[in-house]
Amino acid sequence: MSLLNHSCDPNCVIVFEGTSLQLRSVKKILKGEELTISYIDVKMPTSLRQAQLQRQYCFNCDCHRCLSKDKDEDMLAGDSESSKEMKVSITILEQLNSQDKREEVLNLCKKLLKTSELPDKNIHQLKVLDFAMDSCIFLGMWEEALMFGLRTLKPYSIYYSNYHPVAAVQMMRVGKLQLHQEMFPQAIETLKQAYEIMKVTHGKGHSLTQDLTELLRDCEMGLR
Repeated sequence: MSLLNHSCDPNCVIVFEGTSLQLRSVKKILKGEELTISYIDVKMPTSLRQAQLQRQYCFNCDCHRCLSKDKDEDMLAGDSESSKEMKVSITILEQLNSQDKREEVLNLCKKLLKTSELPDKNIHQLKVLDFAMDSCIFLGMWEEALMFGLRTLKPYSIYYSNYHPVAAVQMMRVGKLQLHQEMFPQAIETLKQAYEIMKVTHGKGHSLTQDLTELLRDCEMGLR
């Protein structure tokens, strides 16, 4: 796997199954085409991706996403000063989260989101939504967790390719929350979307895909 080069729009992903590592293609690959993976989380604007790659791996990426600065405008959408302020607040959230102060994390998230005029696709606002969802799940606040989670799905679909494990797992989490609240039709729709991605990114035999299949069965039972 160490021989695989990086791309911010890779044609392969790496997933784990127990202690084994699997390389899976997520795009049609032509004969002789190079296999690529992403070394980093691609949910960052070009400048941050380039900085992280240079810092950690000592190279500049020249993939089409970096050359075109693809999605940068979406990632930094909204008022630039508000976006910078939200970014500063994320540092505080990270500190609180590292100390397991989940209630404080959630309270700050709610305060930030209540006053924010940024769109959810702004990556700093999206990060706050992720913190809010995770904190609600930790605290057993399922209804609020779902509310925040639903807001992340459209931005995730923008920033992660058609077949990306991160997008699939996020959909699965939201679908599970819908199932928990007996929103069976909505849960089935969300989980089916997750399955269509996961059967490519993980494979039908992967334990996570099988867990998702079980959730779909639970939804179907709930409709009877």
